[in-house]
Amino acid sequence: MATPKIMITLDVEECDIPLEYGFELSLEEQLAVSRKGLKNFMELVDALEIPITIFCTGVFAENNPDWISQLHPRHELASHGYFHGSFDAKKDLKSSKDLLEKLSGRMVTGFRMARMQYVDETEIKLAGYAYHSSLNPTWIPGRYDHRDKPTCPFFEHELWNVPASVTPKTRIPLFWLAFKNFPLFVFNYLSHICLRKNRFINVYFHPWEFADLSKYPLPFHVKRGHQGALLTKLQAYLKGLKKNHSEDFITMNEYVKNLSDGK
Repeated sequence: MATPKIMITLDVEECDIPLEYGFELSLEEQLAVSRKGLKNFMELVDALEIPITIFCTGVFAENNPDWISQLHPRHELASHGYFHGSFDAKKDLKSSKDLLEKLSGRMVTGFRMARMQYVDETEIKLAGYAYHSSLNPTWIPGRYDHRDKPTCPFFEHELWNVPASVTPKTRIPLFWLAFKNFPLFVFNYLSHICLRKNRFINVYFHPWEFADLSKYPLPFHVKRGHQGALLTKLQAYLKGLKKNHSEDFITMNEYVKNLSDGK
């Protein structure tokens, strides 16, 4: 049996979540907040030499071209659409891919939709992607209900679909909100279950989570740990995983290649 694989993924985007709670901020400020959190996150994973998959919006990329071009080769660059707050499948899928490839000099094979919303897989395939990771197969009140969807990667419409991790049967999600609000020992236990039963984990975060969010009227459960505690918690989580699975961290592109090769 193949060893379980660990995918740490980051949705690099404009920090527009305060807009959802009625707080206006300029694009420049949105980018600045994400940039600060991104620096904290990347310093941690690079110190641990952990490869991650970065789903980046076109807007963030075009405003941070040096960061894109200097991204360490161990990391994968994938698309998170062009804008985080709006989406046109026929334009944004291809334009974001083209921009990221131009700025990075790399092939971009993966896509994740903002807020894990539905996108027609035919459009994703036509834009030239090999996989997407826009499915959270659980119920998030006010967002989506995907409790009838597969919890493990599957091939459909000529694309690999790599869902965000949820526990088998109970479908407890291992996503950013769960990580910051569950005690670490609980999240570690849930991760262990997924690795043992599903043979993979795909956990996603956002850079703005690791910046100072004090001035924004966000609910406590959304910004919990933003002043450093969340970064310390993430460090403990990743070190724990690395202790027992040092060779099992992988980018999503490599993971999909292994699935295609039957490994």
